[in-house]
Formats: sequence, structure tokens, C-alpha cells
Amino acid sequence: MAEQRENWSSRTGFIIAAVGSAVGLGNIWRFPYVAYDNGGGAFMVPYLIALFTAGIPLLFLDYIIGHKYRSAPPRAYKKVVKSGQFIGWWQTLVSFVIAIYYAAVIVWAGSYMLFSFGQKWGEDTTNFFVSDFIHHTGDLTSVFVPQMFTGLIIVWAVAMLIMFGGIRKGVELANKICIPLLIVLFGMMVFKAITLPGASIGLNAFFEPNWEKMADPSVWLAAYGHVFFSLSVGFGIMVTYASYLQKNTNLTGAGLVVGFANSSFELIAGIGIFAAIGFMAMSTGQDVSEVASGGVGLAFFVFPKIISTMGASGDFVGFLFFGSLVVAGISSLVSILEVPISAVQDKFAWQRKKAVAVIGGACAVISIAAFSTGSSLILVDVIDHFANNIGIVAGGLMSIVAITWFNRQQIPSLLAHVNRISSVKLGGAWVFMLTVITPTVLTVALGLKLIELVKEPYEGYSTLVLLVFGWGVVVFFGLGAFILTRLQGRYDTRDDDVHHIDKSI
Repeated sequence: MAEQRENWSSRTGFIIAAVGSAVGLGNIWRFPYVAYDNGGGAFMVPYLIALFTAGIPLLFLDYIIGHKYRSAPPRAYKKVVKSGQFIGWWQTLVSFVIAIYYAAVIVWAGSYMLFSFGQKWGEDTTNFFVSDFIHHTGDLTSVFVPQMFTGLIIVWAVAMLIMFGGIRKGVELANKICIPLLIVLFGMMVFKAITLPGASIGLNAFFEPNWEKMADPSVWLAAYGHVFFSLSVGFGIMVTYASYLQKNTNLTGAGLVVGFANSSFELIAGIGIFAAIGFMAMSTGQDVSEVASGGVGLAFFVFPKIISTMGASGDFVGFLFFGSLVVAGISSLVSILEVPISAVQDKFAWQRKKAVAVIGGACAVISIAAFSTGSSLILVDVIDHFANNIGIVAGGLMSIVAITWFNRQQIPSLLAHVNRISSVKLGGAWVFMLTVITPTVLTVALGLKLIELVKEPYEGYSTLVLLVFGWGVVVFFGLGAFILTRLQGRYDTRDDDVHHIDKSI
């Protein structure tokens, strides 16, 4: 009997979900600062080169693997190469871990959406976030934080409800609500920001090209690194999403739409963020460089300060900004969760509801237990840094090397598959970029990051914290992938037989 697999209702439904996954918190709080810090307007040159030589080619590879083999990463990669199941489980476990802490950041944003009314953070926005809100103590502590506990329960209840709905009635429907809502919320915020006095100061700082920076290799690595993370490639999401596509979907056309939609949103985010930063710089008499920052600092320290300088209208801007973070976060969390849920369905032939209950439930319990304490900021910072810079990069690198270096005989069949159904045909240029450009850049980026992490403790955290929640997470990816690969699943024997037949032909 043929295996039944859920499908998106249409190619448009898939594209909306893929855009929802790609457009996350990083687009809003990471890209503007990365661009500003790496040459401003000139950064768009390496950014676009990275997009075309690494981001979109790898996105295409994820689509092809997922669509051709109609499976989540562990089984899909195993169908390409027998040892590929380890790579698939590595990527799956990266998604599992990211989901656990990602929910905490959504709670931060959701809380600040409410704090915007009346601007409850007061004058010292940094102290409010660190001390009054999350009760950060600077070390691992068991201090219970009720608002985090309540927020996490709400976020996980919403996420589980969506996941129980399945692909069409859950994931696709949620994205069809989230993406238009995100466009409206963030669009209104950007429009308000560019009409503020001093907006041009921030925009000039953002777009003014510093061509000298182009000679710095770190700028190019920053561009490749950001594109890689931004498109949701390398940790199983796009492989999983593509596996639900109908058989004759235009893969490359969909990939280009997703890639350009994601980059367009990032550019709009940069305009909105730096227009607001320019307003604050003018209002406080500071230079833009003194105000600009990225990550948690931008969202929860700097932006509330900007809002506070707007008077009563700041309440509305704050609601729009933090509402955008919540909506972008939910659409991304859903995509991240889909990877391990789909993977265990493939491996153990579980029904959807059982997979959601077990995997989603495990994520929720760990997330609520770990991030309802005063340790949440440390845990998010350390786990995120190691999961992104080692987990995702290594997972993506392994998938590329396994296919383009050690199983080159598979490339013609992958090309034949995608070119049969796609409008933009792939050929030697795509193969060259995946064989040479992308793995070279990722190897250099991973090597430099490993050297940096070994030479000095990340952000000065204690050895114990880094060993348990940094390197320990990386060990979890590897050990967990090894164990799950060794476990016998429903289809493992059949897939092994297929490989044996392929080898004997």
C-alpha cells in the first residue's frame, strides 16, 4: 500500500509557510545591525553575492531532497546516502533544541507588547528587562519568574494547537493568518518610523556605503553567515516543508520567491529600525553608533528607549514592533517544531497526534521548566550561540559534503528531478556553488568560530555554563543523532534494501 503523506493545499500555501519560517526574529533584530556594522549600503554587495552563491543554492538542495524523497531529514538523507540518516537526525535535534528556547524569546516579546501601553519599562530600560522582568542574576539560579511561567504556557498552548491541526488546518492556516498580520503590523511601524524627525539621520547611517569594509574577509563571512541562518536552511525545515509539496510543484520558482521575500523583509526591517534609531539619536544628541545595537539589546533595551521619546504615540509603535516579533516568532516556531514531529512520524510510523503530543509535549515541559527561572537570559544566549554557530553550520555543511563530494553520482538524478518540474533550470553553476563555494565558506566560518570558542569563554560565562549548555548541546546533537540512527524504525530495513539494490545495479 502506498504511503500517505499530508500535502499543502497549494504551492501558494507552501510559499507562505516557507516565508513564515524564513522571516523570524533574526530578520528584525539581527540583519539591520549586521548590515550597519559591516559596511552599511556596501554590505548589500556581499549579501546579494552570498544569497545567490550559497543561500538560494542550498535552499534549492533542501527543496529537492525533501520533495524527491518525500520525507523528513533523517529518512530523506538516508535515501540519498545510507549514512545520511545521522545528518538528518543532527539537523532534527538542532530544531528540537532551538524550539525549546525560541518560545522564551516569544514570551519576552509578548510581554513587551503589553508593557508598551503606558511604557511600563520606565527610564532605565536595561535594568527593567534584566532585573524587574526576567530577574536575571548573572548565574544559574532557581528563582521562579511567574510571568515567564504563564507566558510559556500560553505560547506552548498556541503552538500545540497549531501542530495538532496538521499541515493544512494547522501549519498552513496559521501562516496564512500570521504573514498578512506581520506585514500589516510591521508595515505600519515602518511607516510611522520613517515619518519621525531625524529618521533621515538613521537611514543615512544604514545605507551610506563604506567600501573599505569590502576588503575585510570577516564582512564576507558575516554576509554568508547571515544569509545561511536567515533562510532557514541547514537544520531540516525546508527539507521537511518541501516533503509535503504536491508532485509537480515548481521548486526553483518557489525558492526564488521565498529567497527574495525574505531579503525584501530584511531590507524593510533595516529601514524601519534605523529610521527609529535616527530619531532617538537626534532626540538625545547622541551619534547613531552610540544608539545602534543588535539582538536582545536592540529589541529590549534600545527600542523601548526609542518608544519612550515618542510620548503617547510610542505606545502604539511599541505594540506594532513587539506584536511583529510575536507573530514572526510564532510562524518560525511552528516550522521549527514540524521537523522533529515529522521525523518521528517517519521513523516510528506514529500518527500525527501522538508525534505532536510526545515531541511537542517534551519541548514544552523542558522549555517551561528551564525558562521560568532567572536563568533564562543566560540559557537563551549560550544555547542560541552554540546551536546556530556550530549546530546549524555543521548540519548544513555535512549535508552538502555528503551529497556533492562523496555521492556525486546522485547529482544527475537530483538535477533531472528538479528540472523536470521547475521553471528555472539548474545545471553546472548550481553544482559548482554547492561543491566549492558554499562548503568552503561554511568550513572557514565553522573553523574560525571553533577557534574563537576554544580560545576564550563566550561572553565571559563560566566554564561550567559553557560546558553544560554550550558544548553539551553540541554533544547532544551528535550523540542523539548516533543513537536515533541505530534505533530500528519501521522503514529502515526497506530503505537499506533499496540502497543495496542501487549499489548492485
